[in-house]
Amino acid sequence: MITLDTVIYNDVVVMDLIIFVAWVTGALVLAKILAIYMKRSFSDRISKPELDKLLKVIQVMLILIAIYFGFPRIEVNLSEIILVGGTASLIIAFASQKLVSNFGSGLFLLIERPVKIGDNISIGDVSGNVEEIRILSTIIRTYEGIYIRVPNEKVFSSDITNYVANAARRFQYVIGISYRDDAEKAIGIISDLLEKHPYVLRHPEPSLFVSELAESSVNITVYIWAPSATWWSVKTEMLWKIKAALEENGIEIPFPQRVISFSGENLPDPGKTAYKAE
Repeated sequence: MITLDTVIYNDVVVMDLIIFVAWVTGALVLAKILAIYMKRSFSDRISKPELDKLLKVIQVMLILIAIYFGFPRIEVNLSEIILVGGTASLIIAFASQKLVSNFGSGLFLLIERPVKIGDNISIGDVSGNVEEIRILSTIIRTYEGIYIRVPNEKVFSSDITNYVANAARRFQYVIGISYRDDAEKAIGIISDLLEKHPYVLRHPEPSLFVSELAESSVNITVYIWAPSATWWSVKTEMLWKIKAALEENGIEIPFPQRVISFSGENLPDPGKTAYKAE
């Protein structure tokens, strides 16, 4: 009759085998639960093929950990195994150093979630839209349409500027008007124009004020908030509309000017030379 103390091989008994199987079975169950959780939590952060690869790697790691802790129960000498493959292990360790670093960084990126697919970001000297987040790297499409693969280790350790993480984004104009024109009237015209635009936010509201008395103009600074998704189109559209509205109401946007004056004794002969002051 087979009991828990029945010897199977050398000093390995049935109980040791049961514990070993329990470790591996527990790892498989945990891997299954983890896979369900990660698919629900990370489906919008990483593409499905990359998520499947990540889950397979994690499942293998959990099973290996379970086998490692189960080995002592069946008295397998791990030191002998490591000794036999020692040289190969060192070579693999050095070769996979970057691989492990990128993999770990990829996990932290998925958990911390500083960026997601579709975000407009800047990492170091690379700027563009996040096209794909992989296990080992992140793919960015630049504004010129060039695809760049950035290792996750660099993404994780670099300063990341995410232009669309916030729902709203601000931009500004500095608009110069002539000294002869009414600055309050110009501010009123611009304010009315901003109120009519559907994508100019009311909260936070736009801010307009005279910011500088420059050499050739009175400068009005305009701060505008717009949804991050339409920020660029609003910025490019509104500038031209402001220019057209000011000109339509007779407010001049002057060119740079310089006044040149002459003393009486140095005035040229009007019959010989004509001077034009600008």
